[in-house]
Amino acid sequence: MRLLILGATGPTGRQLVDLALRSGDSVTALVRNPAILGEVADRFTVVMGDATSQRDVAAAALGQDAIISALGQGRSLNPRGLFDRASAAVIGAAKQQGISRLVWMSSFGVGSTFESATAVQKTMYRTLLRRVYANKKIADDRIRSSGLEWTLVFPTGLNNRPAKGTYLVDDRIKMKGARMISRADVAAFMHQAAHGSEWIGRDAVITD
Repeated sequence: MRLLILGATGPTGRQLVDLALRSGDSVTALVRNPAILGEVADRFTVVMGDATSQRDVAAAALGQDAIISALGQGRSLNPRGLFDRASAAVIGAAKQQGISRLVWMSSFGVGSTFESATAVQKTMYRTLLRRVYANKKIADDRIRSSGLEWTLVFPTGLNNRPAKGTYLVDDRIKMKGARMISRADVAAFMHQAAHGSEWIGRDAVITD
């Protein structure tokens, strides 16, 4: 499968790239700074550009079968419109290049998933993460109404532990305590979802 991966320099995106390459997929990554990838960049196609630019995304998306986004803002609590602008660019580019499949990573607590959160989580989402989550909700709502074959993925707290290969995933999961999941397992689910039809047009809440 020919995959365009956004956010490939981030911790989840790197997991996605490695997994896709091991699976025999043809990988293209759109990144702002290719140097961050180091020697691994020799193993796949790297396009320098900005995920918030439809022109850049469309150039990287030419000839692809699907787009997977693991975009994140790192530790910043100011999204600066990243997810809003990137979702518009990606949807426009996908339609421009005739790509229907999109798997997009959001966060647990965004949109309707907020109602399944614990009281402690809700407090954090309303305060510390308020701006980030508001921007992610704009992106998620736009993707749902895009007409694409979308899957929105809502991981709980992310860690860097090795993949377990087993996890909980459903349209809704009622949280108990501070649930976590490895980035490797999230990447594995997103990769699997892109290759199948089970999760098209669905929200996927995923946790350990």
